[in-house]
Amino acid sequence: MTFKRTRCPHCKGKLEGAQRIHPHCIDAYADAQAAKADRARARAARMAAKVEKAETRKRREALKRIPDLIKEAQTAFNAWVRARDAAQPCISCDSPPPDLSQLHAGRDAGHYRSTGSASHLRFHPDNCHAQCVKCNKWGAGRAVDYRIRLVRRIGLERVEALENENVTHKWQRTELTEIRDTYRAKTKELKRGKP
Repeated sequence: MTFKRTRCPHCKGKLEGAQRIHPHCIDAYADAQAAKADRARARAARMAAKVEKAETRKRREALKRIPDLIKEAQTAFNAWVRARDAAQPCISCDSPPPDLSQLHAGRDAGHYRSTGSASHLRFHPDNCHAQCVKCNKWGAGRAVDYRIRLVRRIGLERVEALENENVTHKWQRTELTEIRDTYRAKTKELKRGKP
């Protein structure tokens, strides 16, 4: 059984006799088919580029060393602390929060027990709070004032638990990437206004 085309594939007009396309539609139809093929090739190239980009990202992630991952996780965690405590005063000097329209607005994520002396607590939410730059960088953290206000904020029991926590911890790749991704997501939620 042979198929007999009754409509022009380009203009959809009625064909006569054994015609397969109107003579005046041949060039326009060929151009349309070439454009369709170009779009298909461009779509395939975009998909290939997307796959290549994902593979490159995966290879780059595999090349990261533990210190690189710690730095990324710390950056994500600190951003979350600043977002969480955006409306809170400085934990050390009780200075009011800066203008929230500014990006960093002179705030650091200050650790009660420093990451140098207690690296196992670097990502602990009770150990890190928003602190003005003056107190954190130039005031050496103002540990005594930090502790006084920390007791008011989280309670003596939790502060003493932080002070007595001395078990060392060796960070693993999967753990650090999970911390980084978790705190990036939490920061996005806080900035959108979700608790």
